[in-house]
Amino acid sequence: MTAHSELLAIRHGQSEWNLRGRWQGQADPPLTSLGERQAEIAADALGAALQNADGHRRTPPVDRHAISRTHRAVDLPAFDLVVSSDLQRARRTAEIIAKQLGAGEVVADEALRERSAGPWEGLTRAEIDEGWPGDVVARRWPLGFESEDSIARRLLPALQRHLSVCGRVLLVGHAGVLKTIDARVGLDDERVPNLAGRWFWLDGAAADAQWSWDQLEPRNRVELVSSDIDLMIE
Repeated sequence: MTAHSELLAIRHGQSEWNLRGRWQGQADPPLTSLGERQAEIAADALGAALQNADGHRRTPPVDRHAISRTHRAVDLPAFDLVVSSDLQRARRTAEIIAKQLGAGEVVADEALRERSAGPWEGLTRAEIDEGWPGDVVARRWPLGFESEDSIARRLLPALQRHLSVCGRVLLVGHAGVLKTIDARVGLDDERVPNLAGRWFWLDGAAADAQWSWDQLEPRNRVELVSSDIDLMIE
């Protein structure tokens, strides 16, 4: 057994509702063709970074200036587990990356879904501002909008299960989920573009137990593709 677990948590590729500027929540729009291409580019960038990592399985840096290279990764250190939200924009992104890196089947987990946005799901920012003037800016959430505490309650047991493999884990999820992880480990709220995220480290002894958020150590942030999508629509 390795002495630690590594987690790379990233956001899915561009979805149809990202393209249209609609708040997604737990609705289930598919990836766009660009979103699928983003996943392929991300796999190349990630594969190159893993290939350059040394044999101690340290979290590798990602060269953002090299992410447009079109080589295909071969003979890469495999992820021990690839897990995703069961919503298709995340699951499909994970499947593309896993196939390209030779990482095996993707485990889809409902606990990794995006937060519910209640009555805002499917609406554009303009439609939300018309129906709930000033509420997005003031962070006044409507009835049915899932809180960070609620996300964290379903997310921690899922992470405890998946990181019990005590190896390298790729998680493909959503902006709200990634922001919740960051907040629980003491990081500031940051924009999360498509195919961006962060590496985390968990001591091996903790991975065998019911570890807590303060034992999950944040490492370097990555952006595997460039993106200019407005993350107010999640």
